[in-house]
Amino acid sequence: MDPHTPDPEQDLLLVIDVQNDFCPGGALAVADGDAVVPVIAAAMPRFAHVVLTQDWHPAGHRSFASAHPGRAPYESAAFPYGEQTLWPDHCVQGTVGADFHPALDLTRAELVIRKGFRPDIDSYSAFFENDRRTPTGLAGYLRERGLRRVVLCGLATDFCVAYSAIDARRQGFEAAVMLDACRAIDLGGSLAAAIAAMREAGVVLLDGPR
Repeated sequence: MDPHTPDPEQDLLLVIDVQNDFCPGGALAVADGDAVVPVIAAAMPRFAHVVLTQDWHPAGHRSFASAHPGRAPYESAAFPYGEQTLWPDHCVQGTVGADFHPALDLTRAELVIRKGFRPDIDSYSAFFENDRRTPTGLAGYLRERGLRRVVLCGLATDFCVAYSAIDARRQGFEAAVMLDACRAIDLGGSLAAAIAAMREAGVVLLDGPR
């Protein structure tokens, strides 16, 4: 797969969560997160198909540390679907923090997938909620459109980008990640673990880890 010459009939650029709260100054800022915007802007014109994802939590979402008295952000908690990282309140529906970065070009997006809007289930992947059973509908959309390859970019490399890329492979799509158009949170080695998991899943990694 060559991201510089995408196949207009089969390839899609999937832009993950380039929102204010994940950029410098945001509630869950990824270091240097806004640096992905110009790289994504340069990539977009090469793709005939573009889809965006948007983290979209109701206030008081169960994955927020504030919903668990005595618990702090970045601790882990047992949820019915497994271990869940507790996050600072972020990307709350209707807030400026949930908005896309103002310099991100939205005009060419064919679809916006909102995720994490169910109050008790977090959602990293563009394809499934964190219970690993509840689909977003993206796989069906790609199949009905006849799209076979997904090129991913955005925030953050080690969470929503990696989960989405691995799920793309599990759903039978080819997948590549433009690492120069991603940035990571890197909690306790999570970036290295995500890179290894993506490689094992058959995701093509373009450029160096970010």
